[in-house]
Amino acid sequence: MFSACYNEETVIIPSDNPTTPVTLPEDATQGEVIIKFRAEMESILDATMTRSGGVATRSGIPSTDEVLEILDAYHFERLFPVDSRHEERTRENGLHLWYIVKFNPEEDLQSVVERLSQLGEVDKLQCNRPIKRAYNPTSKPHFISCEEAAADATRSSEWPFNDPEIYRQWCYVNRGTAPFTQPWASVVAGADAGCAEAWELCTGDEEIIVAVMDEAVMWSHPDLADNIWINEGEEYDAGIDADGNGYVDDKYGYNFVRNTPITSWTSNGSTGHGTHVAGTIAAVNDNGIGVAGIAGGGKGKRGVKIMTLQLFDGMNSCSLAMEARAMKYAADNGAVILQCSWGYNSAKSNMIMGYTPGPATEEEWAATYPLEKEALDYFIHNAGSPNGVINGGLAIFASGNEYAAQSSFPAAYSKCISVSAIAADYTPASYSNYGSEVLLCAPGGDLEYYGTPGLADDAYDENGVLKEQGGIYSTLVLNGVAGYGYYEGTSMACPHVSGVAALGLAYAKQQKRHFTWEEFKALMYTTGRDIEEYFVGEKLYYMRHTSAGATPIKMNLSDYCGKMGHLIDAGALLKAIDGSGRDMRLPNLYLAPEESVTLKLDDYKITEAKSATVVDSNVVKVTLDDNTLIIKAKSEGQTTLSVVADKTHTSTITVRKGANDNGWL
Repeated sequence: MFSACYNEETVIIPSDNPTTPVTLPEDATQGEVIIKFRAEMESILDATMTRSGGVATRSGIPSTDEVLEILDAYHFERLFPVDSRHEERTRENGLHLWYIVKFNPEEDLQSVVERLSQLGEVDKLQCNRPIKRAYNPTSKPHFISCEEAAADATRSSEWPFNDPEIYRQWCYVNRGTAPFTQPWASVVAGADAGCAEAWELCTGDEEIIVAVMDEAVMWSHPDLADNIWINEGEEYDAGIDADGNGYVDDKYGYNFVRNTPITSWTSNGSTGHGTHVAGTIAAVNDNGIGVAGIAGGGKGKRGVKIMTLQLFDGMNSCSLAMEARAMKYAADNGAVILQCSWGYNSAKSNMIMGYTPGPATEEEWAATYPLEKEALDYFIHNAGSPNGVINGGLAIFASGNEYAAQSSFPAAYSKCISVSAIAADYTPASYSNYGSEVLLCAPGGDLEYYGTPGLADDAYDENGVLKEQGGIYSTLVLNGVAGYGYYEGTSMACPHVSGVAALGLAYAKQQKRHFTWEEFKALMYTTGRDIEEYFVGEKLYYMRHTSAGATPIKMNLSDYCGKMGHLIDAGALLKAIDGSGRDMRLPNLYLAPEESVTLKLDDYKITEAKSATVVDSNVVKVTLDDNTLIIKAKSEGQTTLSVVADKTHTSTITVRKGANDNGWL
């Protein structure tokens, strides 16, 4: 019956895959595998998906289908939906060859993987599994409603914005005066993200998009709503994929846990984590309410945009397959930063403390989770634009909270940015993972250091007034109610780095500078501060400080030397941007027939353009209006564009069928 439906020429590929046993994670999802086929199988798989309408029960490849028949497979689907705008580069990166297979869950998964790995048409194979938070979802934050925050009588004219709760955010500007010290703890001026100097130069830009991969961000939060990314190509609840990106109704991002455009922050078990992270990056500045965000705008500028990609929904989490979809979605829909406060446990995490160690090396991680690596690589190499502010994307991860001497993965991947956490005195946060893989550190709070041992809630003093906590204060949603609150963790340090990166890119756009992702990543490190002068002696903290049996522990600070990265410094980063990267210039264009593109010439330091012409007007039509070029492709060919302003600027325009979706050479 399979051959009756199969009319492509059969391609037989001898297997050269290793036959060594495949080790699967303990929490591998039963009844599912993820397969990447060899490139030679492309036409067969395409034909099968075309006939089936996108979901089938068999692949169309005889030898694979023999195994699927034995496994009683009932679902065979291309992992990444077809995005009509980006299909060509999807294929160039080989992501169209990944498929997810669902079969009888009673089949032994180890045997299934070993059997499929022997097939010559299979290139890579991995299990599916749920991803896990890098934080404790049962932890309850100190929550302050919007009404309580508005009634806060503490105000200060010393801050650059009029957000009344900004004085709690020592993590941005630490003057050494925060009143949450203990006899064994301290606060040191300057242990912050360096925002004071940076805000003199830039406060954000709405064209910079940060994808928050976390719990859903409350996009209606009054202190976030104006800085939320909205997919203007979609109408909510319309039931159609209006923009052709492969996702229906994704106006406010996407819920990859439940495979729906309805992102939810009210499910049982939701902690508000994603909303807290988003506030650190882009809470709206200078709006007279709540808190500030590192790149939240102000001083006449709009803030960066937050794209919400939901990986956790209440007590549920998405799978590796859906996580990979989310990464690709971010790149294909305009994000240039991935904000990821999650990951595997460190390989050096302590099993006695209840941690299950994760991958130990980049090679082990890549071999166990090849799909995750390919999705990350796709984002890192394909986000942004060769002619925009950044060519590629920045993937920023929390290093983990297992008190371990090695970063977790994917944070430790050499192309990612692994972030550790510090307290308000430059010392490593008690819980923070650290290691040579860590690139940057940032304020993450340290309640085991600043908290009162044995008290379950020391948020209020004897007069009932809320105290500073030594944690990170940001926007929050709890039980569906918008407000603010404190959290701690590398999960909180990570968005400080994402926020500073977004602010830096906003300033680069303002200065018409262009970077590759490698250049910008390196600049963030070289402009960061070396804080190892503070890693001297011992640091006392109380593990599980809220319990009656809080355990006093002393950290040997010299153990952290060379393993915490540099402290992110927004001011130093922005000051270095002018002398780094290169000027943005009029780009070469690569268009499909009938495709149009609009170029704002101001973005390329071309002001008061007098004329714009092309050598061959049969290839493209060019219109100049208010220093903006509108270029419409007419027929296949190549021509030269000339723009006359202070001097003549030229570029090459190529028109052909099958042009790359983003229009750039």
